[in-house]
Amino acid sequence: MQRDLIGYGQHPPVVHWPNGARVAVSIVVNYEEGSERSLLDGDDFHETNNEVPSPVPPGDRDLFNESFFEYGSRVGVWRLLDLFDRHKVKSTFYCCALALERNPEVARAIVARGHEVCGHGYRWEEYHSADEDYERDSIRKTVQSLERTTGVCPTGWFTRYGPSVNTRRLVAEEGGFVYDSMALNDDLPYYVAVNERPWLVIPYSFENNDARFWRGGLVSIGDFYEYLKESFDCLYEEGAARPKMMSIGLHCRITGTPARSRAVARFLEYATGFDGVWFARRDQIASHWLQNHPAP
Repeated sequence: MQRDLIGYGQHPPVVHWPNGARVAVSIVVNYEEGSERSLLDGDDFHETNNEVPSPVPPGDRDLFNESFFEYGSRVGVWRLLDLFDRHKVKSTFYCCALALERNPEVARAIVARGHEVCGHGYRWEEYHSADEDYERDSIRKTVQSLERTTGVCPTGWFTRYGPSVNTRRLVAEEGGFVYDSMALNDDLPYYVAVNERPWLVIPYSFENNDARFWRGGLVSIGDFYEYLKESFDCLYEEGAARPKMMSIGLHCRITGTPARSRAVARFLEYATGFDGVWFARRDQIASHWLQNHPAP
């Protein structure tokens, strides 16, 4: 994977989103609850990514941290799904396969309510240090599991934190995938070469991402709303001449809580009041891009 520090430069493509939209808004919900590190699943230590620093020794079960995750699958995901229904927007779910195996009702609801199922690994684990055979097997296992629980095969892929140097090639070789979101480097989709063939990348965002409530940088729900609004306003203004894409990352155990969900609700009320906005699933963006902006 070679670096590209230039990208589109001063000459980004003139994009024609459906109905002349200025900006395509891509909302992503990370569904991971039940697939995180757990002593019950044979891991050597419990999950450490949580809102409150844990004093529990790594080799002991952290029951409070387990509860943080359980809130997302028991309550948070339904709050977000209902919120999307009220505002008539569709999203992409980054789905850990094991998480949906443990909550098949959510698996069915994601598809029934019109959202996209995107591969997010069999478990919520980091592949950047995994060996190639393990990662290849995990990708295949994820696809098979998601097809069983949701009835559809994922066409996109995103891993926890970041990919390995093999991930993009392995995803392309698996077959069935048409894009990945393993980059944070642009406001528009673009192509890279994989095995000497063009491959579509739909960039993601850690800026407009509720994970910053846990990792630092966000405390107030007003701050999160302001981030979303200002990002939207900038891209909408720029989109008058050259349409753009806006990515938003959510988690059921974070934004699915009552107060934080209000920041997202407030943003949707704001953004849906504009003409020229396309709330799109990432597979819809991929399909549009492949058809209207084919690789050279």
